[in-house]
Amino acid sequence: MTTERISVDTDQDAKNNGVSGTDWEDEVKRAALVPITMRLGLIWKVSVALLSLVVLSGIAAWIYQLKHGLGSAGYNDQAFWAAYIVDVVAFIGVSYGGAVISAILRLTGQSWRAPLTRLAEGTALVTVIIGALFVFPHLGHPEQFWEILVYVNTSSPLFWDFLAIGTYVVATVVFFYLPLIPDMAIANKSLGQGGRPHQFKLYKVLSLKWMGTKRQRSLIHGAIGVIALIIVPLAVSVHSALSWAFALTSRPGWMETIFPPYFVIAALYSGTALVIIVASAFRKGYHLERFITERHLQRLSYIMVALGLVYLYLTLADFLSEGYTGISTGWIYQTVVGRYSIPFWFYVIAGELVPMVLVALKKTRNIKGITIAAVGVVIALWVKRIVIVLPPATQPLIGGQWGTYHFTAVSILVTLAGVVAIPLGLMLLFRILPVLSIDEMIQADPVGSFERISQQSLEMVRLTAPGTHANGKHPDEQESEVSK
Repeated sequence: MTTERISVDTDQDAKNNGVSGTDWEDEVKRAALVPITMRLGLIWKVSVALLSLVVLSGIAAWIYQLKHGLGSAGYNDQAFWAAYIVDVVAFIGVSYGGAVISAILRLTGQSWRAPLTRLAEGTALVTVIIGALFVFPHLGHPEQFWEILVYVNTSSPLFWDFLAIGTYVVATVVFFYLPLIPDMAIANKSLGQGGRPHQFKLYKVLSLKWMGTKRQRSLIHGAIGVIALIIVPLAVSVHSALSWAFALTSRPGWMETIFPPYFVIAALYSGTALVIIVASAFRKGYHLERFITERHLQRLSYIMVALGLVYLYLTLADFLSEGYTGISTGWIYQTVVGRYSIPFWFYVIAGELVPMVLVALKKTRNIKGITIAAVGVVIALWVKRIVIVLPPATQPLIGGQWGTYHFTAVSILVTLAGVVAIPLGLMLLFRILPVLSIDEMIQADPVGSFERISQQSLEMVRLTAPGTHANGKHPDEQESEVSK
């Protein structure tokens, strides 16, 4: 179905329900531009200031680490990989949720995605940049990153990690920008000279002289379709390459053929949860309840739970395949009942059982319950990656004592800086860009499908009420009209 036909059909629906397409367009524009046009309140300013302070503290901690070495972050000879590789995997992983979910919904023609795409793709953009930056504290010295570029070693998984992550970052930027082009023209026209001068110039440049012609729409829809097709296998390949940094070693617990799909599903699971959190927060913060409904979050929660079940299955398969051979089960023992049992069972409860119960029960399958479930998934999946990294990294290869790793103020501050950089980055990003995909919402559903369903449901109740005729009027109303 072409865009023009969709527009005609939904405009007719709008007329049938007494809602004009023009009114809907105006409402979408106002809501999408609220973060740009609103006056900065005290809460917004204080939030940005506090988040910025935490980020600066993390940067200061990293500078301290550069001076004193990785030992200041808790690393040692028996725990050579720990918090920072977990941060790299986790932060790049959650970016896949926004990108892949948006891409799949686009490719399958799901029009209900329209209010969520900008937030999902913005989340993907911010988190992949933060995740890529965690490579620097992980390497210890920044010059080692330069050596990866200059002294190319194609047999090293680190080189392929760099290549895959770099390609994915570029694709994510393009995927975020293409749907933004029509909205830049709309923002330029709506705000006009009343906007801030630098933003007015920015919108004009980024809009690329968009006029909304049939040819322009055909070109941009084709480009978005192509990049959506590319980004799905690209995301799979990136997290597969990250998993090979572990799987292509001789350490028990990492040398697993199941790791590529295991890492990919974990990324999609936690990424979908983060999209739910972001959508819920912006929905409340900028009063987008009319556009991002409870039904939107429910549908995302179904996707999240389905991915969670797959991830739980892969976790059990990982333990069963390794434990059945009995070659090296030390890391399994330490994970399930040993020193790492508390974080492992925290993942099982907070990352699997609780979210499934909250989504399954009708009483808790609401915005609050779904958001709590998503928060649990994001935290639990970060903890789960700690469980994946530390037991094999600290297990002695030839007898001896198990190694230990302890978080320090440096590693905590650096990690925390990455966490708070996500809301900070999104708040700043949508301070200058529309928070909703204006053009997509107008083209796909100018009067709101969920609102129409609600209106139609109320109409059916009224029509079927006792004493109401087929014309929808009560007998007393009819008699009144006849007497007139």
